[in-house]
Amino acid sequence: MRLALGQDANKTPQDPWWKFGHVWLVIAGPALVVVASFITLYLAITRPDPVVSSGQYRQGASLAPAVQARNHAATGVLPSTPAAPGKP
Repeated sequence: MRLALGQDANKTPQDPWWKFGHVWLVIAGPALVVVASFITLYLAITRPDPVVSSGQYRQGASLAPAVQARNHAATGVLPSTPAAPGKP
C-alpha cells in the first residue's frame, strides 16, 4: 500500500461535514432568522399601519392617555387629574 506524503497508515476516513449534528445546529440559527425576516417582511407589506388623520390630532382627546404615559415615563411624575366641574 502506497501512502502519499503526510498521510498516516492508521488514519480512518472521516465522515463528511453534513453528517455531524452540531454543524446543522450552527446553520439552523441564521437560517431561522432569515425565514423569520421574510415572514416579517410579508406581514409588513400586506398589513400597513392605519394613517392617523389630522382631525385626530386636533381633537387631542384620543391621544391624551398616550401623552400622559409618555410624560410619566420620561419624568416619573404622575399627571395631575383635573378637578371635576362644580368641585373645589
